Amino acid sequence: MQYQDHDQGGRPERPARTRPWLVAGVAGLLLALLAPAAAARPGTGTDDQTRPKGTPVPCAADALIAAITIGNAQGGAVLDLAKDCTYLLTAEVEEGAGLPAITSPITLNGGKNTVIERAAAVEQFRILTVEADGDLTLNHLKIAGGQTAEDGGGILVGAGGALTLNHSRIVGNISAQEGGGIRNSGTATITHSHLERNTAGAGGGGVASTGVLDLRSATVGENVATNGGGISSAGSVVVAGSAITGNRATSVVGGGLLATGGSALLTDSQVVRNSSNTEGGGVVAIAVQLHLRRVVVADNAARSGGGGLIIGGTSAATVQQGLIKGNTANTDGGGVFNAGALALFDTEVRGNQATRGGGVYNNADGTLTLHTSTIGKNTAINDGGGVFNVAGGTVELNPATGTVVIRNRPNNCVNVPGCPG
Repeated sequence: MQYQDHDQGGRPERPARTRPWLVAGVAGLLLALLAPAAAARPGTGTDDQTRPKGTPVPCAADALIAAITIGNAQGGAVLDLAKDCTYLLTAEVEEGAGLPAITSPITLNGGKNTVIERAAAVEQFRILTVEADGDLTLNHLKIAGGQTAEDGGGILVGAGGALTLNHSRIVGNISAQEGGGIRNSGTATITHSHLERNTAGAGGGGVASTGVLDLRSATVGENVATNGGGISSAGSVVVAGSAITGNRATSVVGGGLLATGGSALLTDSQVVRNSSNTEGGGVVAIAVQLHLRRVVVADNAARSGGGGLIIGGTSAATVQQGLIKGNTANTDGGGVFNAGALALFDTEVRGNQATRGGGVYNNADGTLTLHTSTIGKNTAINDGGGVFNVAGGTVELNPATGTVVIRNRPNNCVNVPGCPG
């Protein structure tokens, strides 16, 4: 089983393309309304008490298009969208999107049942594009139905751009390339929000990122992609107090999270019930510094190796106070497949299943170190119920720290010094 880098980036930016359109009727009405707020800059408030108040936008797509256009021209705007309203977009406006490209600080405040959606049976376009100088904040909004043959089915964030989601949902968007929900090359901060049921033809069903990605108290669920069903990251990603659940990789690797460069930090989170049609049901790290702290990796499945966690040959990873349980692989490494440098601290690996290495499969290039950890009640169909160590690999149990390998079937270890049979 070999793991190579899967590069996300590298595609050149396509030339700017705009489509002439008229907003004179609505723009005239909104110009006077927006003028007093021209100097205002949007904040990042997360609820009705702290988020900035702005200019009301009537429940009409043309009104929203005009308001964003004027806001860009005036150097920024805070716009209050109508509650119980769907702003239905019927045509591409600019840069492959149904709304004007964001080129300044723009905040869109939604409310109860506020939706921005591409209409069915119209030409394909994403909902929003954030350009290099753009800074977009979405509060209490749903973004749905975007579809594009390019990157970013829902939202595309260019290099130098910024996106902040608060209490928002990115649902049912489709990209033929990277990022079914969001494609981020800049900075994306996602808080108390949901990325659900998005699809990508390449990487990152929920979000694909080569920039900085920060998820806090968020859910990435039931997204589908060729690789990185939930999240595909080749930059910096932080996942805190969040859930990556029910995502699927259809062809390559990484049902839940695929990290192929940079760094990845997960804390106080769950990676559960994700799957891959080949390798790496839960988390896959290739050429990455990976750290998991108080993370549950559970009930993930891979048709080949690495049901719960794969550490690639050029990666270094630590798992602290973790739980890796109930994961399955049809070949090697039900709980963990390690080809890099992996250290487990105060972690439990139990109830996982594979053909070899029900708990952990450590290949010939792998170094596995355990401190105060337990590997128990795992099952291998052939051998190495607890730990299967390929000749040449290194496994250090450190039993003096309290590490226990116990009650695995058909045996506890293969090729592991100091491990009870």
